[in-house]
Amino acid sequence: MHLLVGLGNIGREYQATRHNFGFLLLDQILADHGFVAQSKKFKSEVFVGKISGKKIIALKPQTFMNLSGLAVAEAASFYKIEPQNILVLHDDVDLVLGKIKIKIGGGNAGHNGLKSIDEVMGKDYARLRLGVGRPESKEFDTADYVLGKFSKEEMEVAKSVSEKISKFFEELLEGREDVFLNKFYL
Repeated sequence: MHLLVGLGNIGREYQATRHNFGFLLLDQILADHGFVAQSKKFKSEVFVGKISGKKIIALKPQTFMNLSGLAVAEAASFYKIEPQNILVLHDDVDLVLGKIKIKIGGGNAGHNGLKSIDEVMGKDYARLRLGVGRPESKEFDTADYVLGKFSKEEMEVAKSVSEKISKFFEELLEGREDVFLNKFYL
């Protein structure tokens, strides 16, 4: 069993923001792979489905970003899911929009959702880093930037990225990261 977590902030005002790229991608995966809403528990919206024959519990934490770890820890404990079977989908300002990377462990680069998860789960879980880029001006606050909405053009790129990831997600789930990345970047 795997735990798939999309990170984002709750509330209508955050729906199309860069910081909610994890939610945007998770919504695409849920729709494309026929996941079913199960309940609202673990401080989250919980969905269940299968990809490549593997049962997946998908979470959209309904806490704010800096408390995401509480939701992840509760779900992982309840379903007895080890960190190596957890994949977190999150925005990353260190990658330009349209680029992605897969990472296990390491630092959180100041991402409050990852900090929260690290505090309760450790760092041995996988992350799918979704590039959102940095503000053009060094004087522009990064927090304001990630909480800002995607422009129309940026949203088109984010949707395209989400569609491609969802299409090839089976490769990632099977541990074929190189194949997944090759297909994504073709």
